[in-house]
Amino acid sequence: MVKAATPIADILVIDDDPIIRRILQRMLQSQGYRVAIAETAADGLEQALAITPPVILCDWRLPGTVDGLEICRRLKEYPDLSMSSFLLITAHAETASRVEALEAGADDLLMKPIDMAELKARVKSGMRLCQLTRDLKKQKQYLENELAEAAAYVQSLLPQDTDKPPVKIQTRFLPSQQLGGDCFDFYWLDPDYLVIYLLDVSGHGLGAALLSTSVLNVLRSQSLPGTNFYRPDKVLESLNNMFQMTDQNDKYFTIWYGVYNRVNRQLMYASAGHPPAVLLSHPADVVPENTNGGSSHLSEAVRLRTPGMPIGMMPDTSYTWKRCSIPDDSYLYIFSDGVYEVPETSVAETGDILGLDSFIDHIVKCPRPGQLDQLISYATMPILNAGADDELALLDDLSLLEINFG
Repeated sequence: MVKAATPIADILVIDDDPIIRRILQRMLQSQGYRVAIAETAADGLEQALAITPPVILCDWRLPGTVDGLEICRRLKEYPDLSMSSFLLITAHAETASRVEALEAGADDLLMKPIDMAELKARVKSGMRLCQLTRDLKKQKQYLENELAEAAAYVQSLLPQDTDKPPVKIQTRFLPSQQLGGDCFDFYWLDPDYLVIYLLDVSGHGLGAALLSTSVLNVLRSQSLPGTNFYRPDKVLESLNNMFQMTDQNDKYFTIWYGVYNRVNRQLMYASAGHPPAVLLSHPADVVPENTNGGSSHLSEAVRLRTPGMPIGMMPDTSYTWKRCSIPDDSYLYIFSDGVYEVPETSVAETGDILGLDSFIDHIVKCPRPGQLDQLISYATMPILNAGADDELALLDDLSLLEINFG
């Protein structure tokens, strides 16, 4: 049996009065429109779902329990029909009735008796509005696809996890809906020195992603002339000179940059406006050293950060570095602010966020090794509680690295 083709119509008329239906059909067809007719609410709902017409003309008062207002409410729940212009035909001229119709989703009202000139103008306007809305939806989908491709490209540039001694590194990267500017990398400068860094560009969109990948490529290729890549402070100074925000569409970025010497188990690090890295170890002898040779005792969870402005804000900025001894079987966590700058409750009326301290406390409590997914779940749980269906509802990129020093 051959299935009947779905009818095509520009306008659907839903009215129980045969005279009104006939008048509207003839007038609209004389204007070149293709018109479909429905006599009942049930038939109108069925045809609207089948043909998704750009314009729907519906009488407010229909026999049965479903009136034009209820038809409007139901149809507007469907994504495809939400873009159709719904014109409600009514004899109610009261302001309260107009407000009720508009709140139900009606795009416009036509008063009885219908003025044909007004009807032509309203239908023409409805057709134009529907087309514009559909064009905007297509453009939005196109942009979302472009952002998804950009996010996939950024992810393709990020390094793969490694479980080879002397260090084991696990990573997580969740791009936001708008695509942010997170990027990270790790690689060996030579057999004894490992570079680890994470950066976060201000703002969202392709501009932020392009800048972050540009920085990644510069660091990966070591294309900073005259720079000692074993010195974190010198790397940050060179980046600041190369990527001034006046030349980057007013975008700047924060970064945490570290160099680990596996022979003497020393970590040199510097940061520029970035959240601190967190070093976890057994509460034993953990001795950091600063550039002046001083030292102090560290607790089990140590925040590793140096003062410094974000990269690109001010030219000729100097940065400082510090050094820290790395105990056996310790863990280093490096992350972007997207892991803790999320609403603390589902209704963030107060503007409170999860916060850095809460996230670090959870890092300390989280069992090891390899519990990054638990940390991600902790960071995204407020968003899921707010009604989002997955982590892609993040307002900012979420990046997290776990480095286990064996």
